[in-house]
Amino acid sequence: MQSRDALAAIEVAMVTIRRRQTRRALARDGVDPALFDVVDAVEAREPAEATVMTVAAALGVAQPRASKLVAAAVEAGLLRREADQADGRRSLLVRTVAGRELSDRVHESRRARFAAATAGWTPAERATFAQLLTRFVDGLTETAAERH
Repeated sequence: MQSRDALAAIEVAMVTIRRRQTRRALARDGVDPALFDVVDAVEAREPAEATVMTVAAALGVAQPRASKLVAAAVEAGLLRREADQADGRRSLLVRTVAGRELSDRVHESRRARFAAATAGWTPAERATFAQLLTRFVDGLTETAAERH
C-alpha cells in the first residue's frame, strides 16, 4: 500500500471510529455521556489535582460550560468538591465511590468491545497494535500542541 493510500485508509478508519464511538456507546450503557466525560477528565488527572479549569481544558469547553457539567456530576453523586489546602479560593474535584464505580464499569465495557474486536488476533498482534496506536495518538497530541 502506498503512503498516500495508507493515510487515506487511516482517515477512513478514524472517521468510522468517531462516528460509532463515545456517546452512543455510553448511552447504551445507561450513562449520561456528558457526565461521564467530566468523570473521565477528573480520573485522567489523578493523582494530580483536578479543577473546573482542568476539566474545561480536557473537554475543550469554556469555563462556564465546564462549571455546569461539574455541578451536574456533583449533584449526581459522581464527584465531590474538596477545599484546596494550598489555595482556599479553589476547589479540587475528586471522584466519589459512585464515580469510581462508573469509571470501572465503562472501562470494563470498552475493554470487552476491544477484546471482541480483536478476538481473532494473536497476543503479539494486540501488543503491536497497542504500541502503534499509542504512538499514533501521541503524534496527534504533539501536532495539536504545536498548533497552539
